Amino acid sequence: MPTARPAPITRKQVAAYLKPRPKDSHKGLFGTVTVIGGANGMVGAALLAGRAALKMGAGCVHVGLLADNAPVADINCPELMLHTAGDALNLARHSGLRRNDAGLADSSSEVLVIGCGLGQSPAAQKLLYDALLLDVTLVLDADALNLIAQRPDLRGMLFGRKAPAVFTPHPGEAAQLLGCTTKDIQHDRPRSALSLVKKLNGSVVLKGAGSLCATRDARLYINQTGNPGMSAAGMGDVLAGMIAAFIAQGLGADEALLLAVHLHGAAGDELAKQQAAIGMSATEVTEWARWLLNRIAPN
Repeated sequence: MPTARPAPITRKQVAAYLKPRPKDSHKGLFGTVTVIGGANGMVGAALLAGRAALKMGAGCVHVGLLADNAPVADINCPELMLHTAGDALNLARHSGLRRNDAGLADSSSEVLVIGCGLGQSPAAQKLLYDALLLDVTLVLDADALNLIAQRPDLRGMLFGRKAPAVFTPHPGEAAQLLGCTTKDIQHDRPRSALSLVKKLNGSVVLKGAGSLCATRDARLYINQTGNPGMSAAGMGDVLAGMIAAFIAQGLGADEALLLAVHLHGAAGDELAKQQAAIGMSATEVTEWARWLLNRIAPN
């Protein structure tokens, strides 16, 4: 049976997910994002995700770094709270325990991003194992996906979780997860995206030209924003942070995914209009995404 044609994501569609902020707002209303990653040589990946989460409106953002001699502050974004990876994970764990003690079942305001610059060391594998045990929404990117592909026990843990999970593979990571070649993934991207939903028990964005978003209930959407200038380091880290921020602020995992993917590509398109397609950076995409978000958000 042929796979149904994906529906296009539209700006009107994703703008409708946004609600005005109350006049008596405070940071506690907009959730907490924790990013775990940043092994040696890859600290920037976790910082990019954290900065994106903060600039997309998350109330508080913690970044847990695995690297030896990791920085204690991000001088370009001092609002981020930096920790060791283990300490950041413990913060997320204790937040979940406090929430459960208070009798609150909703875990959406606490979101954990794991995989950005995580590496595949034994310490990284232990962090991912522990993260999968937490009753918080997860956004899994990069090395978290590679580790899940390599370890069937981690993959099996995905089906015992109640909180939502969002997975953000590029075609190479998707091929590892599905046990096929990148060519196979690209030959039938819609079928690949839906297969990943079944394999991983969560929402999926299969990244690339015309990124495909597959919801947990197997609805399929195609993104029509973005351009070749976005083929640059750190773009995936920024996207992961954006998704997490929107979930932390109360959107469902699928809504947050569609909004983030559309805005991420649209920000790249705005940069391309400024004749910045060659040498476009992930940091610039974050700034333009914030500008676009504020244009479409209700007052």
